[in-house]
Amino acid sequence: MALIVHKYGGTSMGSTERIRSVAQRVAKWVRAGHQLVVVPSAMSGETNRLLGLAKELMPNPSAPEALRELDAVAATGEQVSVGLLALALQAQGVPAVSYGGWQVPVQTDSAYTKARIASIDDARIRADLACGKVVVITGFQGIDALGNVTTLGRGGSDTSAVAVAAALKADECLIYTDVDGVYTTDPRIVPEARRLASISFEEMLEMASLGSKVLQIRSVEFAGKYRVPTRVLSSFTPWDIPIEDEAQSGTLITFEEDEKMEQAVVSGIAFNRDEAKISVIGVPDRPGIAFQIIGPVAAANIDIDVIIQNVSHDGRTDFSFTVHRNDYQRAMGVLESQVLPATGAARVIGDAKICKVSIVGIGMRSHVGVASTMFRTLSEEGINIQMITTSEIKTSVVIDEKYMELAVRALHKAFDLDASAVAAE
Repeated sequence: MALIVHKYGGTSMGSTERIRSVAQRVAKWVRAGHQLVVVPSAMSGETNRLLGLAKELMPNPSAPEALRELDAVAATGEQVSVGLLALALQAQGVPAVSYGGWQVPVQTDSAYTKARIASIDDARIRADLACGKVVVITGFQGIDALGNVTTLGRGGSDTSAVAVAAALKADECLIYTDVDGVYTTDPRIVPEARRLASISFEEMLEMASLGSKVLQIRSVEFAGKYRVPTRVLSSFTPWDIPIEDEAQSGTLITFEEDEKMEQAVVSGIAFNRDEAKISVIGVPDRPGIAFQIIGPVAAANIDIDVIIQNVSHDGRTDFSFTVHRNDYQRAMGVLESQVLPATGAARVIGDAKICKVSIVGIGMRSHVGVASTMFRTLSEEGINIQMITTSEIKTSVVIDEKYMELAVRALHKAFDLDASAVAAE
């Protein structure tokens, strides 16, 4: 008997019919002798609907007290899902109990809308499992030290599921979603994209951070930190397929590099169209200037991605960085109201129509010329590179958004990913 955590996305929970199918799948695992903890997302579109209602009343909530109420509203979507799924399981004759994150409890900090998990008390979960119950826990939410409901940010249910699996030392965490695994790139852009049977933790972390929507980055971080065996698979396969087949489907995130992985120089092409570029022009080139620019932006709880500081001319330089497009206007406001007066920089300019395209692969460690192949390919397509950033296993470029799909298709072909041995099933 194994302890398994299942996570189901919003599409998987999108209707009572789909919830019933999820319950049948969970019941199958229970009847095979496994202990099950299930973490479902809100029903598809529900979180957007709830936040839309809130923003009709307050278009741009930013004060902590407003963000607290935003979390109180957004968290209700998952509350509905766990209750419905517990009812569906009970209708299948499977004992089940549902809990909100605040009941477990899932302790977080007080960074409303972007809270981070501090700890999970597993006592109540283990007691119910020992009584033969399936435990259904809300994803995406927790509770802070003052008893306020918090949410973990978009995609937070993935993080919740892996964190619960880590706390329970589960044998495996299965992330059921509307795709059947991790692909070399988005098949909607490149039909020749192939599903990866396995991917290293490092590659998955890079893919998630670079815009791959399959898993939320913090969930991958949890999986790596606590070495939680994690598999991405589809909830749209028939619920009654044999468990042996289901347990081997999808894409496994591995924690050990093997010889087969080394054959692929590049494993995937990631992209993110949700970015915006901001440049602070005419910055005095002196020690500490980077902190004077980035510090106030970070203090506003805005994540910064690619950063470039140009060569100084006549004691002045230009400083550019990217942020999530949702944070673009807020970041511009911080820079104009705080950074310009404090630094004496000339002006701030921005571009919300850029994207980031990246190549990822652990084979890049031991192969030369990978970046040059990327740059040559983009040059041949007439695509100008605005910014470049690299790590040991990835190279990312910022380009005009209108060239994103062309860049992804060209790079996928340039690195032979449609015929890559690592992508073969």
